[in-house]
Amino acid sequence: MTLAPVFATRLNSFKTRPELFWAQPTHKPTTLDLLDRVASVPGLTQVDFNYPDHFDRCTPLELAAALRERQLTLNGLAMRYYTDPAFDQGAFSNPDPAVREKAIQLTCEGIDALVAMGGDLLTIWLGQDGFDYAFHVDYNQVWELELDGIRRVAQYNPNVRISIEYKPNEPRAYSILSDAGRTLLALRELNLPNLGVTLDFAHVIYANEVPAAVAALVNRYSRLFGVHLNDGYGKRDDGLMVGSVHPMQTLELLYTLRQIGYDQAIYFDTFPDAIGIDPVAECALNIDVVRRMLALLDRVDEAQMQRLLDKQDVIQAQRLIQMLLLS
Repeated sequence: MTLAPVFATRLNSFKTRPELFWAQPTHKPTTLDLLDRVASVPGLTQVDFNYPDHFDRCTPLELAAALRERQLTLNGLAMRYYTDPAFDQGAFSNPDPAVREKAIQLTCEGIDALVAMGGDLLTIWLGQDGFDYAFHVDYNQVWELELDGIRRVAQYNPNVRISIEYKPNEPRAYSILSDAGRTLLALRELNLPNLGVTLDFAHVIYANEVPAAVAALVNRYSRLFGVHLNDGYGKRDDGLMVGSVHPMQTLELLYTLRQIGYDQAIYFDTFPDAIGIDPVAECALNIDVVRRMLALLDRVDEAQMQRLLDKQDVIQAQRLIQMLLLS
């Protein structure tokens, strides 16, 4: 099997080091400014927008036109629930029905914007939905509220894929959808055909999970709608460059994506802005690393690897990969 992905990126990464790109760097680059910079990355062809953040000065149709002008395409939209301070206590699971309704309506507006732009993938990260203390929430109640919100937005437009990006915590101490198991349980209970999962490598690592194992599990019980590549040390959402900490696990994930037939974008959810490094060079390196890893996997005898995995012959499987890595 082959994996020939298109590459997408986190738009806000390109705010950092403005002096490297703009002759007169602005304090706060506009969405169109950021698209200009993204378009300068060789091999990067797709973009995700945050909703509503990136739509403050442009309509969906204007942004769609801006993508075409820069020979970019839309991967999807990602919802952000921090426009209202009340969302700090939750979006879909907020104790106030009016705030819950506002979060759901905001998401439906995001779906409308997505459709207007010709897209069909909306990624939802419900980081505000969770709890922080013992005796803070009724666990059954917040679970039901979470699922009710997801159900409503998924049913709003069945032609739009709704992908849940889970994360153990941040900003809440504990997220309701904190790991693959809970997320798959929720999706199984909802049982809607347009629901799926976005696997974020750093989130998976600090949920103490194995990325390739998660990809296989999601493919078995749901649909893998998105993959966010990055890296981290497993203590928080570091957003480091691809393969910089866990190269073997990244390689195994790419191998598994090939096996399950994943054919969506590889999205770089990295944070060059966190330490002020050149986002264009950082993104170009991420693309190069993934392409080189895929080229290495092209040299793997898949039938031989499958025989080794069937026997759980870890020494010979490691030999097969390590010798390619070290050759």
